[in-house]
Amino acid sequence: MTEQKSGVFVRESTGLVKNVSFLDAVSLNISSMSGGAALATIAFTMLLVPTALGSVSGVNLVYGSIIAFLITIPQMIVYTILTRRMPRTGGDYVWTSRAFGGFIGSTVSFMGYTVETMAFLALIVIATVLAVGSVGVSLGYQSFLPLALPGNVAGSNPLEQFILGSSVFGLLIALNIFRPRLGYKLVSFTVILGIASLVVANLVLLLAGNTGVAGFINSLGIQGTTYQSVAQSYTGPLFSLPGTLFMMPFFAMFCYPWFVAAPAVASEIKGRGAMKWNVPISAFVSLTIVTISFAVLYYVAGYRFITAALSNPTLVNDYSFNFWTLAMGVSGNQFIAAFIGIGWILWNIGILAYGIIGISRYIFAQSFDRFLPEKLSYVSHRFGSPVLAHLVDLVVTVILVGLASFFYGTLTSLYGAIMASMVYFVFVGVSAAIWARRNEKGITKPLLSVSGLLSAGVFVYLTYEFLAYGSVWGANPLAYGYIAASIILGAVLYQYSRISHARRGIDISLAFKEIPPE
Repeated sequence: MTEQKSGVFVRESTGLVKNVSFLDAVSLNISSMSGGAALATIAFTMLLVPTALGSVSGVNLVYGSIIAFLITIPQMIVYTILTRRMPRTGGDYVWTSRAFGGFIGSTVSFMGYTVETMAFLALIVIATVLAVGSVGVSLGYQSFLPLALPGNVAGSNPLEQFILGSSVFGLLIALNIFRPRLGYKLVSFTVILGIASLVVANLVLLLAGNTGVAGFINSLGIQGTTYQSVAQSYTGPLFSLPGTLFMMPFFAMFCYPWFVAAPAVASEIKGRGAMKWNVPISAFVSLTIVTISFAVLYYVAGYRFITAALSNPTLVNDYSFNFWTLAMGVSGNQFIAAFIGIGWILWNIGILAYGIIGISRYIFAQSFDRFLPEKLSYVSHRFGSPVLAHLVDLVVTVILVGLASFFYGTLTSLYGAIMASMVYFVFVGVSAAIWARRNEKGITKPLLSVSGLLSAGVFVYLTYEFLAYGSVWGANPLAYGYIAASIILGAVLYQYSRISHARRGIDISLAFKEIPPE
């Protein structure tokens, strides 16, 4: 790679400033790995598992979390090394586009992160609304029920859900436009409070014990559904390797591959320590909080009850059963329940806050290379934020929220779109091997090369899982059509930019032979 030359990029510097502290960087990745949302949405996923496997027999979420973490260790190595080598805005987009060239690199990055993350944020917007509704109902306010019920369940109100979700997302976009520094601080704030609420929720469950869980479930007064009947309805083993491996796409959607957020803002990170350690620290924190929370559920309520309850339509759809609502229910204290509920909501807010920052940086980087329209790399001199990039994110995400809410009524309809990231991560892994062969020496060369190829292999497997079991992992026209449209649009945008710039005497392919400026 050569140093940047005048005229290759939109301008000589990005205009972004180093506002990201060590805590901010780690918090961005923890939000990206979405542990709090995973503990809530697992129930909607477990409902679908029998459509593919016939039952939830042997699905063990503790072992699943550990396995999912272990298979992404090669990707952690890739992101740690390449973030230090190329600390630039856009993170893996820069690595992939420099390894594969502008056409392939830009197209797969546009599909696999920029556009896909908007679909994930739409999913989290809906999850946030469901969290608000579920917390309200759990605290005794039945007027929140239309927000708590999935849109395809009688009694829900998709219009109210759409309005609330879009308003929350719009306010977060406005914050990142007008006060970008506060956008980073919001991520850190929500992560700290979210983890605190998780700690409290786990302690509450441990103190309540099995008796407290049984008492809470029985107090719901559901005809024919008691703690004992639910627990006895499960007769399978405590662990099945095939059943547990089946859940790898779930953890891939929400958890361990997603330490990409801090690398995406690498040019804004302050300090070498933050650059070096943000990926491994955030990955281990997420492993700890997710695995321990599932383990506490099994320990307190029993594996058989939890497995059966998470796949029970009445408990999940009508009573919003999940880790958070169970902890609120057994707390026996309105203030503690409210703290746990607010923490659940803040987890989702933090994920949205991270995503808004991440998407804007990818759009910015792709515009800076002239792949996307150059106006998208505009940074407001007054606010120091990429205004147009944020507005594009707002429009697309709100449209997806509307489509998912009104036509499918469930956030799982957007699962399939996340397959695009699995495909993209294959290219990221291969790009690491290419970089190692071209640029590295000593032990780093084989370490990065092998890690990159292993990572690519993992995501080939995960892509297969998405395709093979589409009934669970979101095979529908919305998700797959979105992926197809993003690939086509990315390819068209690159060719249009190449041709239009060539007429002005600018060869945009040169940008992908150089590392962009900070």
